[in-house]
Amino acid sequence: MPRILAIDYGQKRTGIAVTDELQIIASGLTTITSETAISFLKDYFSKENVAKVLIGEPKQMNGQPSESAPIIEKFVTQFQKNFPDMKVERVDERFTSKMAFQTMIDSGLNKKQRQNKALVDEIAATILLQDYLTRKMI
Repeated sequence: MPRILAIDYGQKRTGIAVTDELQIIASGLTTITSETAISFLKDYFSKENVAKVLIGEPKQMNGQPSESAPIIEKFVTQFQKNFPDMKVERVDERFTSKMAFQTMIDSGLNKKQRQNKALVDEIAATILLQDYLTRKMI
């Protein structure tokens, strides 16, 4: 069975998470610089069977797009141009960064480790993906 990949795209860094081949468990894959996202994905898709990509959709508390929405929309357009046959699903990413930071605290990471923004982005992508998998099973 092909994997599902989640992308937490940001202006500087992009967190990426992926499922196992049975689409049961979400795991952090990596954090990359956002400018290298398309080339990283081309390489990854050439090696792994991916059925769908989830891309975080930033929203404010009232459901309106956040100020970072135009940056992510530009990436989505670029993604679809480069991977026209890949299924893309947008998912609400509200609170994923805060949940990622709380996960780091709950895991016992010290203050210096919690300041690793790349790790926060990777965990946020993992939370986005695990939440999707949980909702899919209900």
